[in-house]
Amino acid sequence: MPLEKFSGFFQPKSMRNINRCTGADPDFSGLVGLLNQYLAEKDGREHDFYNQFNSITDIKHAVVIYLNGIPTACGAIKEFAPQEMEVKRMFTLPSARGKGIAGIVLSELESWAKELGTKRFVLETGKKQVEAIKLYEKSGFIRISNYGQYVGVANSVCFEKFI
Repeated sequence: MPLEKFSGFFQPKSMRNINRCTGADPDFSGLVGLLNQYLAEKDGREHDFYNQFNSITDIKHAVVIYLNGIPTACGAIKEFAPQEMEVKRMFTLPSARGKGIAGIVLSELESWAKELGTKRFVLETGKKQVEAIKLYEKSGFIRISNYGQYVGVANSVCFEKFI
């Protein structure tokens, strides 16, 4: 069985799968549930503020990565403005972090966004999400002033990327 490089480790191609789905997908919503638990611990009292903007009910473009049949990472995009998408709900299981999987999710979201005619990505993450900030900077995102509901929120860091 041929091996293919999977961002930092080798994984047989047949052992991994990328699934495009919606917010209604049970594997996506399950990973988002774990993300919400993680962020509630990390963000503390601020979690309720952020959580109000993170409903997956209307998500039309989500990605789930499976490793050995197990939902391992996810992310989504939603329309922000004409030809612009906001990156939402990025999460990787703790046991799979540091292996480049989140970068694969982001790359798949970018490919999908291009197919949809998107020209610009925006996103928000928390200052405490050091790994996420590194991922976005490494992936070509540039820090911008906080936008929308994040204006004036000290814990928020916002980014953009033209694609």
